[in-house]
Amino acid sequence: MTDYKSEFIQRVTERQYLHQCTDLEALDAEAQKRPLTAYIGFDCTAPSLHAGSLVSIMLLRLFQQSGHKPIVLMGGGTTRVGDPSGKDESRKLLDDQAIAANMAGIKSVFEKFLTFGDGPTDAVMVNNADWLDKLNYIEFLRDYGPHFTINRMMTFDSVKLRLEREQPLTFLEFNYMILQAYDFVELARRHSCDLQMGGSDQWGNIINGVELGRRTANKHLFGLTTPLLTTASGAKMGKTADGAVWLNADQLSPYDYWQYWRNSEDADVGKFLRLFTELSISEIEKLESLEGAEINDAKKILADAITTLCHGSDAANNARETAETTFEQGGQGKDLPRIEVPTASLNDGIGILSLFAQAGLGSSNSEVRRLIRGGGAKINDVAVSDENLVLTTSDLNADGVIKLSAGKKRHALVQPI
Repeated sequence: MTDYKSEFIQRVTERQYLHQCTDLEALDAEAQKRPLTAYIGFDCTAPSLHAGSLVSIMLLRLFQQSGHKPIVLMGGGTTRVGDPSGKDESRKLLDDQAIAANMAGIKSVFEKFLTFGDGPTDAVMVNNADWLDKLNYIEFLRDYGPHFTINRMMTFDSVKLRLEREQPLTFLEFNYMILQAYDFVELARRHSCDLQMGGSDQWGNIINGVELGRRTANKHLFGLTTPLLTTASGAKMGKTADGAVWLNADQLSPYDYWQYWRNSEDADVGKFLRLFTELSISEIEKLESLEGAEINDAKKILADAITTLCHGSDAANNARETAETTFEQGGQGKDLPRIEVPTASLNDGIGILSLFAQAGLGSSNSEVRRLIRGGGAKINDVAVSDENLVLTTSDLNADGVIKLSAGKKRHALVQPI
């Protein structure tokens, strides 16, 4: 491994965050000499970020811990356009009210990972609508349009892949990369921002910003990207068969969040420990070398550490205790997902297909039927085979709930109210 001078680049490389950098040696030298300022942009397309954004969030955290100033850029303006990067089709356009609501949900996540304030290395949060909403279109085109050629823009993956797949790319989306480049220049002017970071799919957009800063403001800016993160089996990070792994507790419970990381593939444990925890490299090397049943201990440590950062130590401990009670002791932990049903409805009886679907253990009646036929459905830890089974208050266990199970890893409790 190359012997870098700055703490930031040393840690970025040893923890495997680094994919590409515009001028790594110069950035390393600058990071050793003085506190730098860097940003990552987050568009407001949903009420929460998901685990796919964790690499970027942890990179900002590492940047701050290395003595530098992070900027969280909220895409209040760019969300209205939609980033075409990595997409086969146009994003759904959101109105201002939806964008504002999503932004409010996203903001709360960063306070758990970064220290905000007025100090030299305190994080700040900025909204690009502050300048994008005020642009004069003709003036903007005259000042910045000459620095972008269609020829060059057609070579970027976000454009090229969409065209290769014969999917339409609107002129609105085509403008996104110009606006992102302009964001970098504005942040350099307003906040002395030196560096833009992001996922590897943002490389072309970042390069545009670096070059625009040099041409229009005579600034030496830097770009750094992280690898595209997938699981060992090739699945996209932060996605499951049941949906996104949200970072907000109101979108996904801390227990389900803990379970996602606990169920990591063996081959991913070392990578995830490096990227998403602050355990020492020597400790990570010991954990990733475990084999057989012992690797499960490493997965619990992984899940504990990641859940603690996002939801706090109490939530992580409760999730772990619930999982151990449920899976290792055959009981039902207190943090298992619960659905509440009226006692009157349970007195009358509720069909098993409906109840499993309500509990999120099947997306449709057909899926629940397949689960039952495959022997994966259990009521109070007893396998069931009757698709027409009706559950009533007589099925409540000693704790006054009905425990539903789909396979070995997915459970929910039915609570009468």
